[in-house]
Amino acid sequence: MSQRTGRRAELGAFLRARREQVVRSDHGLPPVGRGRTVGLRREEVSYLSGVSVTWYTWLEQGRDINPSAQVVDAVARVLGLDDAGRRYVRSLAGLAPGTHLDAPVTDEMPAHVQHLLDALGDNPAFALTPNWRIAGWNGAYERLYPNVARVPAQERNLLRVVFTDPAVRELLADWPETSQRFLGEFRSETAARLADPELAAFVAQLRAESAEFRAGWARHDVRGFTSRERVFNHPEAGLVRYEHHQLRPSDAPGVQIVAYTPVS
Repeated sequence: MSQRTGRRAELGAFLRARREQVVRSDHGLPPVGRGRTVGLRREEVSYLSGVSVTWYTWLEQGRDINPSAQVVDAVARVLGLDDAGRRYVRSLAGLAPGTHLDAPVTDEMPAHVQHLLDALGDNPAFALTPNWRIAGWNGAYERLYPNVARVPAQERNLLRVVFTDPAVRELLADWPETSQRFLGEFRSETAARLADPELAAFVAQLRAESAEFRAGWARHDVRGFTSRERVFNHPEAGLVRYEHHQLRPSDAPGVQIVAYTPVS
């Protein structure tokens, strides 16, 4: 499957999932069937957005068409998408790909990135490749999450350890919320490459290994990154609080650095 075909298929699946989650009363529509209050028909999305039924149907079918920004934005409005959702459908439609979506996919991390991680000292920090492999970390992060050095390199993926490592589940004081936020961020960042065999195999494996991941993936949630407070339940230090930041080196846009700074 080509990248373009894969993006169109993901766009169609995302629109269907979101259409089925819309609260009908938000658009002044009555219940349908046996009192169903959630979910719109394609014809209703067409009417509310001013997009023809045929054109909208082709979007959901993943047809190789080129919708305008106006069409995509009109559909996004009817489906109640937030900023992250609107950016997601625009990138899948080929309208506004983000820089990191076009970055080279490589597991290589420049040496200077590790130097930066080490220079952060007591602030836990790690680096991710485009597929979220943990490619580097500093001593403070290893003290926070000792398993990072014990997990086999081929399994050292942030999303994978979040959903499959019991130690992470214990470490994250708000694991249900944070794990799904990570899933949404991962999906948003990898949108243009979900047809890649390696990435598709990774998602399939994680769906088989984690019921929580499988359920979240089926909802097609997408999230944009926001700096925020993170709370960790450290086995020795107890509850510790950090502010969560993301950085992307301009000379290595495919790498993201995640750093935690103390909450003052």
